[in-house]
Amino acid sequence: MSTSNNPTTTESVDKPDASGWSASLYNKSVPFVYSADFTAPVLELLAAQPGERIIDFGCGSGEVTLELQKIVGRAPGGVVVGVDFSESMIAKAKENGIQHAFVSDIQALDFPESEKAQAEQKFDVVFSNAALHWCKRDPLGVLQSAKKVLKPGGRIVAEMGGFMNCIGVRGALHRALKTRGYDPVERDPWYFPSMEDYAKLLVNAGFTPKHLSLTPRFTPLPTGLGGWLEVFARHSLLAGIPDEQAKEIIEEVLDSCRVDCQDESGKWAMVYMRLKFSAILE
Repeated sequence: MSTSNNPTTTESVDKPDASGWSASLYNKSVPFVYSADFTAPVLELLAAQPGERIIDFGCGSGEVTLELQKIVGRAPGGVVVGVDFSESMIAKAKENGIQHAFVSDIQALDFPESEKAQAEQKFDVVFSNAALHWCKRDPLGVLQSAKKVLKPGGRIVAEMGGFMNCIGVRGALHRALKTRGYDPVERDPWYFPSMEDYAKLLVNAGFTPKHLSLTPRFTPLPTGLGGWLEVFARHSLLAGIPDEQAKEIIEEVLDSCRVDCQDESGKWAMVYMRLKFSAILE
């Protein structure tokens, strides 16, 4: 993946980047991720205050980051910094008005020179919405990155996919891949922990959990399950698979999940399980 921290071209926004993400495709197919209805619970738990310094882990195209920026900016010193693994997402976030945003892997956070001053000042809050479940490689690394940037007594507040998230769809993907000779466990990019497992991870990283909840959420799919799979599976579980075979797998998953995920009018939806938590760095 390119290490450029100034992706500003239209091409970088409209086409999948080296990480497999496309901001325009994401915003078209899964805008519910940052919708007011779906982000309200974690934003209520966050309770951002004017003047706070917040860093948004996995900020995506910056819609929620911008809302936080409006709140903290009401008092001197308030700032929100966005970080995401995708150049396409960061390009869109900057286009949306996020002044401080850069590309990095939050599992091993590294500030570019342009944002070093922000890193040195430390943050009151690490916030994250719908991103930490993509950090399967090193979930503990995410919390170690948070520790590195937080002030003593600072907090982390986040919502992510939890145990049983995408139930049915994930299993159908695994079956379709396995029958074709692929290792679905190795390909699966998702980390969906239980409350108990994530509480242990927080404690091991030096945080004191203050809130943990695991809540089912009915999630309509505006472009159908096929659109969802194009955004979330084509460049992860199905990465490197020839187009024709990937299309065949997607069709098989649709056939398998239709009985549970499509109503009589043809509308698709699925069940998300949302793990929401807050913890204090002691």
